[in-house]
Amino acid sequence: MDMAATSAPNLDLRPAAPQGRVIAVDIAAAKALSIARPVRETEHVPLFAARGRVLARAIRAPGCLPVFDNSAMDGYALRLADLAGDGPWELEIGGRLAAGDGPAATQLAPGTCLRIFTGAPVPSDCDAVVMQERCVRDGNRIVLRARPRHGENIRRSGEDVRQGQSVLQPGDVLRPLGLALLAGLGLSEVEVLRKVRIGLVSTGTELRNPGEPLAPGQIYNSNRVLLGAMLAALGWAAVIDFGIVADRPGDLATVFGEAARCCDVVISTGGASAGDEDHVVTALDQAGGVLDVVKVAMRPGKPLKIGRLGDVLFAGLPGNPNATLVTFQQIALPAIRRLAGLRVAGLPWMSAVSGFDYAKPAGRTEFVPVRETGRDHHGRPVLEMLSRGSSANLSALALADGVALLPPDAELIAPGDLLSFQSLGDG
Repeated sequence: MDMAATSAPNLDLRPAAPQGRVIAVDIAAAKALSIARPVRETEHVPLFAARGRVLARAIRAPGCLPVFDNSAMDGYALRLADLAGDGPWELEIGGRLAAGDGPAATQLAPGTCLRIFTGAPVPSDCDAVVMQERCVRDGNRIVLRARPRHGENIRRSGEDVRQGQSVLQPGDVLRPLGLALLAGLGLSEVEVLRKVRIGLVSTGTELRNPGEPLAPGQIYNSNRVLLGAMLAALGWAAVIDFGIVADRPGDLATVFGEAARCCDVVISTGGASAGDEDHVVTALDQAGGVLDVVKVAMRPGKPLKIGRLGDVLFAGLPGNPNATLVTFQQIALPAIRRLAGLRVAGLPWMSAVSGFDYAKPAGRTEFVPVRETGRDHHGRPVLEMLSRGSSANLSALALADGVALLPPDAELIAPGDLLSFQSLGDG
């Protein structure tokens, strides 16, 4: 499988910094990928339950598609040898074939044709099907004025898929059209990798779930809904919600340990900075975890934590919603996709054009929410920036089509500058 790390484009790959120091975005992403070990367990599921799952083994066609030579049109099956000389030609209708009929038991008599319908088997001695619109019927006879080509309107057995041909590869995500192909080949079930179990932990004494009353100083937990909704859209992920945990290291350590015993990856939100009430690092240590990434040269998301709880991937995301989204999509999600066994771990980027001006500090990669406002003359999206500076703006995220990458060496972004754009898809 091609499991190469996909880092944000146009970033310099720099040596890893010492523990506790700020490291580049692509180094952080590579460290997260190196921790992720693809799941190995598999299961067989029916096609109707396989959408979004990750294929475990290559699939070779057990037969041909089409299964037999069949008509691509409603019309008349004939032999070109019966069209001697110059037209027009008259042929007698010697029979009728519809979809679901068996092939004609006998060969056509000389000078005859068969009325045939789309999908019906074409007899072996017929070498063309003439569309009904291109001939004139007169009683039990047809008149042709143009000679058809050899093989015209005949779908040959195996012209779509040959028997033994490789049709899907391990690590492919099964989508409706791929499942239709498997159904067309007669397969009723498929072997897939088991779902990745992802534990979500929300940290913060101030958090309440939507619908609960707020006391002074409390806020609603939007990050749980953000990540839960994004992960729920992934057919290969199973989310286990460990709820809200108060800002007490011992409580967090207990929940981290519980999550690590039943999950493949643990994601926490909040408590990742260096304040007196940020306890993720202490709790992870108490739970026996190890940190590989503690600070990343990115905005938002600098205090991102990446580490391990035994063999389990740990991602400690910052608590502000924009920072949660960016660190999840840029660092955590590619590693989770590798863990799930996807053939391609990284998410795609596309070229776009700035429609805004923005001054930024040099040295940090910045990810800003943007929406498309149109296309330039090359067909590239023109982007409008939706938030300037705050990593807690939910309204900007709600309007965003994606994020734009502002490279670390850029200090001024001007209209017309080329940027890298990533859609806020479902991963």
